[in-house]
Amino acid sequence: APRGRRGYGSAEYLHRSIVPTMHYQKSLPRLPVPKLEDTIRRYLNAQKPLLNDDQFRKTEDLAHQFEKGIGRQLHEQLVAQDNQNKHTSYITGPWFDMYLKAREPVVLNFNAFMSFYPDPKSEYNDQLIRATNMTVSAIRFMKTLRAGYLEPEVFHLNPQKSDTKLFKKFIRFVPSSLSWFGAYMVNAYPLDMSQYFRLFNSTRLPKLNRDELYTDEKAKHLLVLRNGNFYVFDIIDKDGNMVKPSEIQAHLKYILSDNSPAPAFPLGYLSSENRDTWALLRKNLLDNGNEEALQKVDSALFCLSLDDFSVKDLVHLSHTMLHGDGANRWYDKSFNLIITKDGTTGVNFEHSWGDGVAVLRFQNEIFKDSTGQPAVSPQSQPASVDSSRAVQRLDFKLNDALKAGITKAKQNFDSTVETLAVDMIQFQQGGKNLLKQKKVSPDAVAQLAFQMAFLRQYNQTVATYESCSTAAFKHGRTETIRPASIHTKKCSEAFVKEPSKHSTEELQKMIVECSEYHGRLTKEAAMGQGFDRHLFGLRCLALSKGTALPDFYQDQAYARLNHNILSTSTLSSPAVQLGGFGPVVPDGFGIGYQVHNDWIGCNISSYPTRNVKEFLQCINKSLEDIFNVLKGKKISS
Repeated sequence: APRGRRGYGSAEYLHRSIVPTMHYQKSLPRLPVPKLEDTIRRYLNAQKPLLNDDQFRKTEDLAHQFEKGIGRQLHEQLVAQDNQNKHTSYITGPWFDMYLKAREPVVLNFNAFMSFYPDPKSEYNDQLIRATNMTVSAIRFMKTLRAGYLEPEVFHLNPQKSDTKLFKKFIRFVPSSLSWFGAYMVNAYPLDMSQYFRLFNSTRLPKLNRDELYTDEKAKHLLVLRNGNFYVFDIIDKDGNMVKPSEIQAHLKYILSDNSPAPAFPLGYLSSENRDTWALLRKNLLDNGNEEALQKVDSALFCLSLDDFSVKDLVHLSHTMLHGDGANRWYDKSFNLIITKDGTTGVNFEHSWGDGVAVLRFQNEIFKDSTGQPAVSPQSQPASVDSSRAVQRLDFKLNDALKAGITKAKQNFDSTVETLAVDMIQFQQGGKNLLKQKKVSPDAVAQLAFQMAFLRQYNQTVATYESCSTAAFKHGRTETIRPASIHTKKCSEAFVKEPSKHSTEELQKMIVECSEYHGRLTKEAAMGQGFDRHLFGLRCLALSKGTALPDFYQDQAYARLNHNILSTSTLSSPAVQLGGFGPVVPDGFGIGYQVHNDWIGCNISSYPTRNVKEFLQCINKSLEDIFNVLKGKKISS
């Protein structure tokens, strides 16, 4: 058996960390509240490239009035409040509220996806085999996490020193209240892991005005969706052990061969609806005798979605993982593990409970485990168990109002999805290696290319958002990097409008300037020294008072800066082939990108007001130009 070499009992765990999972949590530093004058200065720097001189002067005046007046009072209250709540961060409450109070559907507006590379051993990409192996690895991740055996998440600046057996043996004896300092001494930064518990047995429940996050760690069953039908079976036994992989395989095989027709009214669509509409329909479901069935859905370990088609190409893959057909997903679940007929696998996750960092760690671990120590092989026989008794198909009782609600939800879903375009490029003329050799930041170059491309296509510089994790702090979430700056604007204009006016050396110097500035913004954001979250926290505080919102926030320029036409996010991982999300505004682009060693990938979504194909051509041209200039070549017009 493939598990033989693991020794008895260890098949339940991915690994056993010497340092307990939550060892650093207690001593993590707190997310700083930036100085108000720093925030205002950074805010104005971000506004500068977006405004003409008159507009900027007006915004500058409002900002300085705010800084001296009401903003100062709000800031002092925020700091006082923060000092009373040392167990958390100042952004936690407002950020949960921001997500949970939003009434738009979660699909396309908030949920993101990341898809895995195929299993390197092609015969393991069979849908049943991969579903079994991924499910087993996911449960082992859950058990490893809950037992405290999962390696703590640590950012190592000097892995030779800190990512060693010796250091781990030392640090585990340092009490939790001091452990962070011990890691800090060797240039290692432990990261917040407070979100991880919500990966499993969790769902977002629709409620009027504000949704709720629900977690039930006692539940032992898995939810499986196929053809719009809902199935559950226990995957943990009464002693807390995982059901044998061969039995899991048998149950999944049973579900895959069940030829029950697709439901006439697939319940999955409800989780794609406006949150208030869905909240009322859910109340109706509960009143109509579906309490037990819904409880099974909400408390399941996670949702495994098995699709009956194969993936044609990467664009089809993006559509499948980002939204799918609406019937075979439960978008409210903390995540859906989606596996298509050809074994293509991805994760679609709900965003309120946590950020990409936790989901990425989960994906990295289960990819490594399911490919390195697969629980079943193509030769494995499913156990001879009676799956018809173990597997329960959930039956929902629907009245006319519910049927009408599902029909409406499907219409809304279909018409929205129909308008979403997704496309991608792979730029093959260089990547991280070349850029580092030329001493420029790879992320800065990708972001500069987006600015240049938008200027080429639409002749303007617009509000741009790049997310940056603040998980180095207790209960940190994210901070915004503002990649559009006076530097990127000047550089883009030189490249797009008048390349012949500048020598190659001058253009190189501009790229370096952009790179250094972007590097500084990135470092500031990661240290909790951006301005977006601070201003957001102050705004929430002002709103909670029920008085008029300060003029500063009523400035059109403030609204425009927060209407992020370019929303961008990047990740790099040995497990994730592709990631993506929808635009955050109707006239925006959703830009997922990865800078690899020798190539750069961009996966972009948009609605009809924007042309994603043309935008990608402009990005390609921009990258070509930047790389040519860095190599000392002239730009072709």
